Amino acid sequence: MKLKQKLRKFFRKKRFSMSDPILHREEWSVHTSPAALAGSLAAFCVFLFLLILIFVAYTPILNIFPGYRTDAERLHDRLVNSIMRIDSLDSRINDMLTYNENIAMIMQGKTPVLPSRLNDADTASLDKTLIPPSQLDSLLRMQMEGEGDYSLSRTLQSRQADEQAAYEFAVPVEGIITRHFSRSDNHLGVGIQAAPNSPVTSIDDGTVVDVLTADQTGVTVTVQHFNGFLSVYRNLSQPLVTRGQAIESGQVIGYNAMHKAGDTTNPLLEIEIWQEGKAVDPEMYIVF
Repeated sequence: MKLKQKLRKFFRKKRFSMSDPILHREEWSVHTSPAALAGSLAAFCVFLFLLILIFVAYTPILNIFPGYRTDAERLHDRLVNSIMRIDSLDSRINDMLTYNENIAMIMQGKTPVLPSRLNDADTASLDKTLIPPSQLDSLLRMQMEGEGDYSLSRTLQSRQADEQAAYEFAVPVEGIITRHFSRSDNHLGVGIQAAPNSPVTSIDDGTVVDVLTADQTGVTVTVQHFNGFLSVYRNLSQPLVTRGQAIESGQVIGYNAMHKAGDTTNPLLEIEIWQEGKAVDPEMYIVF
């Protein structure tokens, strides 16, 4: 019962007025309740909080308060950190360049250099002081320049052999090689003695780029393969492909122009392989 009475008093409107004591008359009055006053005060506090939040977020008003770091101080700290990182990166780059130069000098049979003292600018300065060669350096150089397991020439040969094994092509025709590749004799392919009218197949997937017919060499088919390889098939009697046609490895592209076995006037089937515009020995890539 007392709670209801207090609530009624809290929401009951009351009259507030302002009066002139000299003229004894009322100047201003308003009817409101304590609940309305409390709501108005809460709304004012919320409005004031939002206003302060907007000022803090979109104006540099915090810079005027003591103990708070200004934008200039924060920018200065970022610049100092950036300068330190750039200096550290410059030192690492200099170390990498020195390492590469030393490796190059060792490969050329020269003596590497030794980085020494730092200069006054907090950046590594390289002093070209010669390092006297040690016994271990001499042994390593002998292994690299000789014929051992770590020889550079042997490593290059192994790499070339791996590349050739990776690009091993299919046999284009069954037969016997009677003329081998010879750059000095201008024989840029191999001549194969195959059975008369035997089918000739493509050594790998590719695209036919040219089909040419001549009186002396018969039909010549050129196929572009992947990784810069190009194969040429000469002395065909009948082409089964056209220019621009995509073909697969082992697909028949024509027939051998030899009409009769044992006839010396019959032309040999010639196979050429080109890589990046340079003729290579087909026997390095095809096991005939």
